[in-house]
Amino acid sequence: MMTMALTATTQAQTNEFKYNDERFADLQMLRYRVEGFEQLSLRQKTLVYYLSEAALCGRDILWDQNGRYNLRIRQLLEAVYTDYKGNRKSQDFQAFETYLKRVWFSNGIHHHYGCEKFQPGFSEAFLHKAVKEVEPAKLPFDIEPLFPVIFDPTVMPKRTNQADGEDLVLTSAANYYGPGVTQAEAEDFYLRMKEADPDPQHPIMFGMNSRLVKEDGLLKEKVWHSGGLYGSAIDRIIYWLQKAKAVAENDKQAAVLDKLIEYYRTGDLKTFDAYTIAWVEETEGQVDFTNGFTESYGDPLGMKASWEGLANFKDMAATARTEKLSANAQWFEDNSPVDQRFKKENCRGITAKVIVAAILGGDLYPSTAIGINLPNSNWVRAEHGSKSVTIGNLTDAYNKAARGNGFQEEFVIDEDTRRLINQYGDACDDLHTDLHECLGHGSGKLLPGVDADSLKAYGSTIEEARADLFGLYYVADPKLTELGLTPNAEAYKSQYYTYMMNGLMTQLVRIEPGNNIEEAHMRNRALIAHWVLEKAREEAQRAEQSQYRGHTDAEHTQTFFPVGQDKLVPAVELVQRDGKTYVQINNYAALRHLFGELLAEVQRIKSTGDFEGARQLVERYGVQVDATLHQEVLVRYRALNLAPYKGFINPVYVVERDTKGEITDIRVTYDEPYDQQMLRYSRDYRTLPYVND
Repeated sequence: MMTMALTATTQAQTNEFKYNDERFADLQMLRYRVEGFEQLSLRQKTLVYYLSEAALCGRDILWDQNGRYNLRIRQLLEAVYTDYKGNRKSQDFQAFETYLKRVWFSNGIHHHYGCEKFQPGFSEAFLHKAVKEVEPAKLPFDIEPLFPVIFDPTVMPKRTNQADGEDLVLTSAANYYGPGVTQAEAEDFYLRMKEADPDPQHPIMFGMNSRLVKEDGLLKEKVWHSGGLYGSAIDRIIYWLQKAKAVAENDKQAAVLDKLIEYYRTGDLKTFDAYTIAWVEETEGQVDFTNGFTESYGDPLGMKASWEGLANFKDMAATARTEKLSANAQWFEDNSPVDQRFKKENCRGITAKVIVAAILGGDLYPSTAIGINLPNSNWVRAEHGSKSVTIGNLTDAYNKAARGNGFQEEFVIDEDTRRLINQYGDACDDLHTDLHECLGHGSGKLLPGVDADSLKAYGSTIEEARADLFGLYYVADPKLTELGLTPNAEAYKSQYYTYMMNGLMTQLVRIEPGNNIEEAHMRNRALIAHWVLEKAREEAQRAEQSQYRGHTDAEHTQTFFPVGQDKLVPAVELVQRDGKTYVQINNYAALRHLFGELLAEVQRIKSTGDFEGARQLVERYGVQVDATLHQEVLVRYRALNLAPYKGFINPVYVVERDTKGEITDIRVTYDEPYDQQMLRYSRDYRTLPYVND
């Protein structure tokens, strides 16, 4: 149900926190509570506040990374939004407002998930006329070049293009490569850098923090650091990190912040590795953060990292769950169904916790992950370990916002399955996230000499599939019941059903008709679900043809579900009931067997750097969309009047000071409307010039 933003007065009157907030287009804005903040010491609160400011100061970096015109377009749209004196109830202005809110949400003019460019519902003539009402000082640049970027569907149509066979760099609007740089040139540039690496056993992540441009016909990197590209934003981040260092909880935490500041000042990737090692090894403090160039999903070649920031603190009670997993990491590694050659002999330094997000920034805002595993460097993971987090208060907000929306009744096959999901679904969702982040990403190893970037554009999808499959395989393991993480041997079935339903059907609500799947996480889920569906069908057919009817063949017993005396059905299938398509799982144990088979293959691809194997797996199972099923799912979902995407409005931290200016307390408020938050961020955290060459 749609509810508009609450004012401070009405929130105080109702004394009730509202998880659901504003809705527009295909988006629903949610709010999250920062539970436990009041119980932190004043020093810890101050540390969270400073880290939150650092997490907000990099906002402009992400906007520019997502497209070279985004900062100018944002200024243009916001100036019209605030200065427009015409009829704000008109169809054109209402469409303009929706467009602006979508651009805010996606940190640019391309969809945050599907990557396609938004098509305005208002006319070019309307925008030209509206601009005339804007104070000229608010638009200190030529706006005419922006109109084709906004309105012409052929100009920069995809932020990140992943279409097989195309030049992914030239056809992507993301601003990680300068004009005229080709995919072949970029790949060759970084291959030569890797070949010249004096320490190949500890490779730095070449290209992670730079834009690759062509000047006078020669390729060169423009590094993101203080005094370099994005320097003015980075200097603001450094300012708040220095203040955070002064109130750190311990010496190790202060040293982590100091090393991050050094990296931001120099842009040196060896220093970045030193920072990540120090960050992984600091586990004593309750407050933590991520801040920097982190994930590579936005780069079509999967190398350059988008900027993100997150301030958080540990949920002490909930972390007991993840600590059980990390304490048993070696057991899970040893008992994995993958080839022994690809297993870690010693799982070092794997820590896991449940956190409370205090602020979301950069590529984590407004749309965010619910789990994080870092660092991304394979050798740092192998030698020093990793940190994994599940963001508990965001998961809680998602769960509460989804209550009673009719989704399960429409798409889950029967009442018994719905009952199973209602009883165990939230807990097993959290557990799958824990397994994915804590153990999945941290499992396995590359064979000696394998380049971490060898899977290229398919690397992100394969890595997400690997972590998801690890979680799917182990969420059903009796070990979890033994550890007290699942209540019984039936609970895992809730996760298996919802995962298969999502991968085969319901995630299609996020795809426009006629489009393929582009986003790495969606490709991953589709890949897993469709591979399992096909293999289950093939094995059932093979068993029928062999006249198999008994229970003595261990392989067939694991893979098929016998019905009566005459028929075998697949472990999982799509069935029709009353003209609607549903997922039907006939044998959950068999499904686990298939997840294990695919996990073994995906780990082999990752460990050996088998690019062609990755390409075939992703292109065959993770990209194409069944148009008929897609249309059916869209119609059924549309009838529920739900938004397929969710994002968050950040809380606001109110600092109280004494007469000397010293902080005496910090309070959290939750009543800032979405548009006011976005306008405030553009005003208070504008750190970059409109054009970043």
